[in-house]
Amino acid sequence: MGKIVHRYVFREILVPFLFGLSLFTFTLLIARLLKLIELVVTRGVPVLNILKLLSYIMPAFLEVTVPMAMLLAILVAFGRLSADSEMVALRSSGLSLYQLIAPVAIFALLATAATAALSLWARPWGNRALKTALFDLARARASAGIKEQIFNDDFPGLVIYDERDSTQHNTIFAREGAMVSNPATQAVTLRLRDGFIHTTDGRAGTEYQTHFQFYDVNLDLRQMIEGARQRERDPKELTLAQLGRSIVAKRAAELPFIPELVEYHRKFSIPFACIVFALVAVPLGVQPVRAARSRGFTLSLVMIFAYYVLLSFGQALAEQALVSAAVGLWLPNAVFAALGAYLFERAARERTLDQLERLQSGLAALRDWLLGRLGAEAAP
Repeated sequence: MGKIVHRYVFREILVPFLFGLSLFTFTLLIARLLKLIELVVTRGVPVLNILKLLSYIMPAFLEVTVPMAMLLAILVAFGRLSADSEMVALRSSGLSLYQLIAPVAIFALLATAATAALSLWARPWGNRALKTALFDLARARASAGIKEQIFNDDFPGLVIYDERDSTQHNTIFAREGAMVSNPATQAVTLRLRDGFIHTTDGRAGTEYQTHFQFYDVNLDLRQMIEGARQRERDPKELTLAQLGRSIVAKRAAELPFIPELVEYHRKFSIPFACIVFALVAVPLGVQPVRAARSRGFTLSLVMIFAYYVLLSFGQALAEQALVSAAVGLWLPNAVFAALGAYLFERAARERTLDQLERLQSGLAALRDWLLGRLGAEAAP
């Protein structure tokens, strides 16, 4: 009977988990989706490229939404079992809360493993691939956007009509032009041939022309992809092994390594949230209520908000070196683990007392019945 009940409870958790994962992921992706759709509509970016960008973004969102969906699923599943009195039937058959925890533990461990894989490998890969894809997209956009006799303002301060120097405006005319890209430096060069530059000097109040055979205009794509130079060594793009090497190297060189240490602990603390969420969700979910689904959804949102507020607070303290990275990043897990242990122990104890009371009531009824029978048989 135990295995049948375990499979049943596991299925009860799986369905709301898939629903919650889709809902939470879509909600977090809305802002990004609008920007991606804008690229298709206004910039003519192929849909296939947009899907690639979406696949690079997804690991970062799934790392967060998998624990969230698991929390919602356990609350809804156990809430429904309680609302439909199935939990009463299971307890009456002799199953305790500790015996029902097996399918929850298996589900939590699977969610933990999936989140760990996303945190350790998928998210760093996605961040690196996203940066490369943005450069390729910006380069293609630059090549496609520069056309004959058309002013182009895709690059900051440069309208081909060169106004990077505020006191001197250059209008460039050329017979031919080609785009030359350098992925290593994330820059594109517009190489013009056989033309002239019409210059207006605001300081001297003069105009003149300069003829050229070849002229290179450097178009820095790093500004177009939001500061790629600063993100080249972003700890979020590093795997666990790379983070470890970076921390060791910076520590040896006496350089600050707090961002790397914070990211290192984050790669473990977020997956562990699946376990503490399960520990809290089970005792909260078994409380008898009528509207199990709405209550489960509300509780999950409150708990998710509280967890990530604590995580943001702890991470901010760690980044400012007010507390260690271990303390800051593991603070929400410690708080939720303590809360879950308290709630679980109390819920299990209440069930034990209920079972004892029912047993005592049953024994008392049996005693009264036996006494009644004996009295009837002894009567003349």
